[in-house]
Formats: sequence, C-alpha cells, structure tokens
Amino acid sequence: MQSIFAQVFALLLCAVILVWSFKRIGLPPILAYLLTGVIAGSHGIGWMSDSHEIHFMAELGIVFLLFSLGLEFSVPKLMAMRNVVFGLGSLQVIITTIIGMLVLRFMQYNWTAAFVIASLIALSSTAVVVKLLKELGMLNTRHGQLGIGILLFQDIAVVPLLIAFPLMSSASNSELASALLFAFAKGAVVCFVLWAVGKWLLPRVFNEIALVRTDELFVLSTLVVALCAGALTYSFGLSMALGAFLAGMMLGESQYRHQLEAEIRPFRDILMGLFFVTVGMQLDIPYVLNQFIYIVAALAAVLVIKVLIIASIAQLMGERKRDAWSAGILIWQMGEFGFVLLALASRHQLLDQNAVSFLIALGVLSMALTPYLIGKTAKILNLLGIEKDWKPEAPSGYNVSDLKDHVVIFGYARVGQTIARFLRPEAIPYIAIERNPQIVQDAQTAGEPVLFGHAAQKTLLKSAHIDKARLVIITFDDFEQTQVVVDAIRRRTEEVKILVRMKDDSHMEQLKSLGVAEVVPESLEASLMLVSHVLYMSGVPMRRIFRRVSKERENRYPYLHGFFAGDSADLNEGKGERLEYLHALALPDNAFAVNKSIAELELNVKRVDITALRRDGEEIEQPDEQTILRVNDVLLLRGKPRRVERAEQFLLDGLP
Repeated sequence: MQSIFAQVFALLLCAVILVWSFKRIGLPPILAYLLTGVIAGSHGIGWMSDSHEIHFMAELGIVFLLFSLGLEFSVPKLMAMRNVVFGLGSLQVIITTIIGMLVLRFMQYNWTAAFVIASLIALSSTAVVVKLLKELGMLNTRHGQLGIGILLFQDIAVVPLLIAFPLMSSASNSELASALLFAFAKGAVVCFVLWAVGKWLLPRVFNEIALVRTDELFVLSTLVVALCAGALTYSFGLSMALGAFLAGMMLGESQYRHQLEAEIRPFRDILMGLFFVTVGMQLDIPYVLNQFIYIVAALAAVLVIKVLIIASIAQLMGERKRDAWSAGILIWQMGEFGFVLLALASRHQLLDQNAVSFLIALGVLSMALTPYLIGKTAKILNLLGIEKDWKPEAPSGYNVSDLKDHVVIFGYARVGQTIARFLRPEAIPYIAIERNPQIVQDAQTAGEPVLFGHAAQKTLLKSAHIDKARLVIITFDDFEQTQVVVDAIRRRTEEVKILVRMKDDSHMEQLKSLGVAEVVPESLEASLMLVSHVLYMSGVPMRRIFRRVSKERENRYPYLHGFFAGDSADLNEGKGERLEYLHALALPDNAFAVNKSIAELELNVKRVDITALRRDGEEIEQPDEQTILRVNDVLLLRGKPRRVERAEQFLLDGLP
C-alpha cells in the first residue's frame, strides 16, 4: 500500500510541476502529461509500475472526454456550417488518409497498419487549436472558421474509427466488411435507444435534480449518465467512449448543457491527464533517440502534405488563398484523439511498440510546434510569396498597440462589463483582462477589447500598455488575488492610479499601503441606498427620491442585468431562469437568418433582443428592424439562457 501511495504521490507531484512549467512557456498541458509518463515509465526513471488500475482510470478519462465532446456537438451549428464541415472536412480526412496509406504502403507497411497510421495523421488537435484561436481572438476570422469546420468533421470521424479498430484486429479481411456493417447496425440500435432516453427521460430526470438544488446530486447524476451510456455500448460489443459521446450529444440539446459540461470538467481533465500519462509511459526513449532524424523528416512530411491538401481543397472550394493556407497551418498537427486511437490500436495489436513510440513522438513534436507556427503565419505566407505584405486580422476589430491614456479593467464578469458599458458612450478607451475563456470568446466575438490570461502576468501587462494607462480598475473582490495583481502592476509602473472593488472596507488600509488610490466597498444597491440618504439629508422630498431611484432601476437594470455568461453558475440558479445574459453569435454560410431582416425573424416573440450588430469591424447599437443580416455578421443576443439557446438554433437552421 505504501509503495502504491508513493508511486501515485510522485506521479502527481511530477505532473503538477510540469503542467505549471509548460503553461508558463505557453505549451499545452497535454505535452506535460506525456512527459510525466515518459519520466515515470520503464524507459524513464521507472518508478511507476504498469498497473491495470491506472489504465482503467485512464480509460474513464476517454469516456468523459467523449461525453464533453457530445455536449458541445451543436447540430444547428453543424448544419449551418455544412459546406465546410462535410465538404472541406470530409475531403481533408479522406484524401489525407488515402495519400498517407499509399506512402506507407510504398514503405512496405501492410494495408491494415497503413490505414491505422494514416487515419491517425489525418486528425488534428481540437484542444490546442481552439485554445489558441480563443486566446488570439481569431475564432471568427475566415481561416479560423475553416479550421473549426474541419475539426468538427474530424471529431465525427473518430466515432466510426472507434468501432473499426477493434474489428480490424479480430476479423479477417474477407469478414471485415460484414463485421463493420453488423457493428454499425448495432451502433444504430444503440443510437436509437440513447436518443429516446435522452429525448424523453433524461430531461425530466435532470429537471427533478435541479429542483432539489444539490450540487453533489447533479455531479453524481452526470457521472452516472456518462458511465451508463458507456456501459450500454460496451455491452453491445462497441467502445465505451462511443456511448458517452452519444449520451453527451443527446443532452447537448437540453437547457442543462452548460451545467453538465462544467460539472464533468474536473473529472474529465484529471482523468484525461492520467490517460496521457499512460500514453507517455509507452514511449521508448532509446528508440526515439535512435530514430530522431527519421521522426523530424516525418514531421516535415506531415506538415507539407497536410498543409498542401487543406490549402488546395479550400481554394478549389472558392476560399481566398491566404485563408486556405492559414487554415492548413492551423490544423496540420496530430491531435489528442490520435493518441486515443493509438492506444486502442496498440491494445488490439494493430501496431507494434516501435511504431507506437514513433507516432507518439511525432504527435508530441507537432503539437509543441503548432503555437509557434500559428504565431508566424503571416511571416510564413509572406516568405512563400502566397500573400505579400499581409498582416493577420486584429482580434475583434481593435488594435491594442494604439492604446494610451486608457482604462485597464481586470476581470470582465458582471462588474467589469458594467463599467465598460459606461465608459464606451463617454469615448474613454479601455481594455479588459479576463481568465475565463468563455467570457473572452463571447466578448471578442462581440468586438470587445478583451485579452485572455492571468492579470499578474508580465507579458499581459505589457500587452495592455499598463504604463500608458490613466486608470486601472480591479473588479474581483478576492483580497489575496488583488494583492498579487497590485504588486505586479506596481513593479511595472508607479504612476497609474488603481481603483479596487471590495465587498467591505476591512482590507482598505492594507490596499492603500500597497499603492491603491481608492477602494470601493459597495455594490449597485448599496450605491442607490447611499444616494437616497444623500438626497434626503440635502432636503429633497422623500416622494421625489423614491421616484428617481425607481426610474434609475427601471432605466439601468435592462442593461446591467445582461452579461456574457462564462460559467454555468451564472446561468443556473435553481432552474437556470433567473438571469439574462449576453451571447455573441457569428452567422456562418447557409445560416437561416442570412439575407433576412431582423423584423422577419420576429425574435421579440421568442423574448430575445438583438442589442448590437457588428459588421466589417463596425458596431451598430440597437440595429433597425429592417436591417438585412449578412454572412459573418456578429449578433449580440440578450435574454434568458434557454431562450437565447433556442434563438441561436432558430437563427442558424430555422428550427422554431
């Protein structure tokens, strides 16, 4: 028992140190977990035994990963982007797989191994690419949309591969076709069962659970649903991950999608980290070092082949040359699902251990190189002569480099957004820093100047031009976190004034000693109460005070109660209907709302407002009812969560 405890403790400690180190230098945590496995495995220091229990827990990570993927699988969005997803995405996967198979067959691999390796290389990293696009504010650029569309099809393509790989190891070539057909038939039965359960039973179950208002029960129910769905497909002889994906997809249409994703995320991330540790333990370091030149050559070949395929197909489909090539550079790497399928192929003896080590090294290097290449996309295109003197689009239509004499807002939740809305009409420039990626994504889509990251990071403070700012506002009320941020600001500049929001004034003197100019300890209601006292003590009649305060509430609340919702906690108090929130929606090709006026859509019937419209980098507040919507317009929708989700489906595919 002590030996197992020591092994697990050492594994966790190593993972913590490496994840922290990799995050500091801008590399994805996946690589840190893989390196942890390399160090802990038999080819590294070797303190970790090849435990069956460890592998079982890692498999649960895959189940939860596929469940989360299913929750994010928006059918309306998929149909609105069908030309990119099923056109460009399917051609990319098919052509890359065929070319890869021919190359590998020429290198004397058998057809089975060639198909397995080529299909792994055809997939890219959704986690790495989406994270980078969010941080760079490029989710709604054209090449970003092309990349997302291709990744959506790749995620779909994982499902049949999960079915095919086990069958390829057990069935002969003559029986493989019939075995696949039988497996897909069983899959269809399972899909129908899960669809029926997800459509009629699970929403009622979660309605009852939500009424109880017990977080632990919601978490437990989410875990049980994911595992039961996996067990159902496993009992049919299919992958557990497939069942989890289908269950997630069914629940993805419910009002609890955000809450479910938030509840399962900690379990998914920890167990997925454990999965990648087990993948890293399979890496044969001496073999990789011996074959390093060949791995680098294969890396270059994958880069060239995938970029050429994606760029060529995209241009044939009418995309601009720079967008086609940028999309190729964006998704040239191998992805996390490649590791999932690689583990499956290894377990079923479809690949030998040397090939597994080679592909793991190839995937790790490609994912590590991706952030650098994406950052250098413009230089690469200029160097290749594809697009002369081209500069990438600035995130959401704003230019950070021009900022001076501005306000910096740390924290862009409700308070930060309220401050920004009052600054904008006064033409006071501002920039916000927020570490919740969902808030950053929605805000940048709506054209807000928001940067992603931790407020105390030196590079982020430099990007926000903190030394040129007129004022810094810290909107979160956590004293410890505020101390860290104030200290980081003061190390960079002593001149800027700092305004801090606190729940009360208990830490006022400490904050003043750190260099804070003013501490504001009251919320909106406290401010209104204070105004009431001031007016009364100044001789204003009480009736007039009440009238003015009521008018203030009436005028302000419709604007102050709409917020970008970055966490399910903001959306789900009780049954998730108490707060309105803002959601930015970019209209893709083939969206139902394109070429229709706002009046035709009758969103007021759905009790959802379009508060602003961004077109070609310019914002139109309260657009006219006769405004005709176009492709790539960004709409800012305001309403209660369930109504906004239904309105989004309607705008994308016309579903009532």
